Amino acid sequence: MRYSILTLFPGLILPWLSESLIKRARERGLIRVEVVDLRAFGLGRHRTVDDTPYGGGAGMVIRPDVAVAALETVLPADEVILLSPAGEPFTQKVAEELAEKEHLVLLSGRYEGFDARVEAFVTRSLSMGDYVLMGGEVAALAVLEATARLLPGVIGDPESHRKDSFVGGLLDYPHYTRPPEFRGLKVPQVLLSGNHQEVERWRRREALRKTLALRPELLREARLGPLEAQWLAEADREG
Repeated sequence: MRYSILTLFPGLILPWLSESLIKRARERGLIRVEVVDLRAFGLGRHRTVDDTPYGGGAGMVIRPDVAVAALETVLPADEVILLSPAGEPFTQKVAEELAEKEHLVLLSGRYEGFDARVEAFVTRSLSMGDYVLMGGEVAALAVLEATARLLPGVIGDPESHRKDSFVGGLLDYPHYTRPPEFRGLKVPQVLLSGNHQEVERWRRREALRKTLALRPELLREARLGPLEAQWLAEADREG
């Protein structure tokens, strides 16, 4: 997978690429990440990249000629993605869809964002949620991590992401490790039993309970069997 991240602040991106699993994936050639400095395409002696908005108002807007000049250096691409609060919600389903692509371009804005004409050159717009960040770099890195971890070989256990939150419509079940008791808080006995079938039943049931408590709207799309529907009804009655 190839990622091209267009930003005014490469220094916010580059350290992230040099740590942990992303670093290993790059070193092993599983992903390729190029960071394109929008300011390199700025105009004039001062490399101007933005200007005041037509019609007045606060803030500055990134010029379309600057943005598109940078964009054209990394094309063609499977998807050109604008990170914006106005975009479609970025979900696990979207991450899985994007992970099937070979080249993603991620446009990270700043200030008041890109001139609206840049939207004519993108294939989709994605939002991390109903809030506003200082820029698109955090959002670009979120897309990078969420998609890269789905690629073969990037994470150690290929089964791990198949049990993630939102896969199958539920949040992930609770996780525990040593010690078996910490400050009076004990690991559920079933996890110490060695009975793998009962452990799996417990995990699925706890995932249902957790989803019901924290994100009940997800259950409308969850794929539940008869027994799971029964567990859910019991958990709902228990409050």
